[in-house]
Amino acid sequence: MDYVTAVPHPRSEAPGSARAGRMSLAVALLCGALGSAVALLATRQRWSEGTATVAGGPFPLTAKGSDVTGVPAALAIVGLAALVAVFAVRRAGRFMVAGLLALSGAGTVAAALLGISDSAALDEKAAQASGDTSATVQALTHTAWPYVAAIGGVLILLAGLLALRYGRLWPGMSGRYERGGAPRPRRKAPPTDPDRPEELWKALDRGEDPTGA
Repeated sequence: MDYVTAVPHPRSEAPGSARAGRMSLAVALLCGALGSAVALLATRQRWSEGTATVAGGPFPLTAKGSDVTGVPAALAIVGLAALVAVFAVRRAGRFMVAGLLALSGAGTVAAALLGISDSAALDEKAAQASGDTSATVQALTHTAWPYVAAIGGVLILLAGLLALRYGRLWPGMSGRYERGGAPRPRRKAPPTDPDRPEELWKALDRGEDPTGA
């Protein structure tokens, strides 16, 4: 007895692809926007604390994320711009912008984690407070905000990876083109009837030659 293997029609997979495109688009927008906001917010918070010896006593010092490193904030802005630019380009351009988005997220994570062990900002403040250029910060501690900035970078990275994987399914910013990429044909005006004066005037208003010459 012969068995017939059912082969799905190519168009039967289209709804699944469209659904994956919409889902990935929503997740990427959420992750990219939220990650950029989190990274920017974290860099404005206190990252590290310590003390310097001033007049024989401890002097408290603090450093914000922007004092430690400006890289996470800069890359978060680049990632946010890349997230918007993904919809303004197509094909190879979209792939390149998606790659930039992913790299921005990875760079944000790396810069935030490196900032945890960076004491240069507090050492500089210790030297200024004590008047001794060789003074360094003492009792150095860090808050959780560098890790929060790293989480924001992870979200930006996830948005970039989704754009690399599903970006070809996402719509573009321009509505002048059909899905196939071809320009929409212009609607031709009906031929002008020379026996009807009102149509002659309408043709002249459109900038057409009613005589057909």
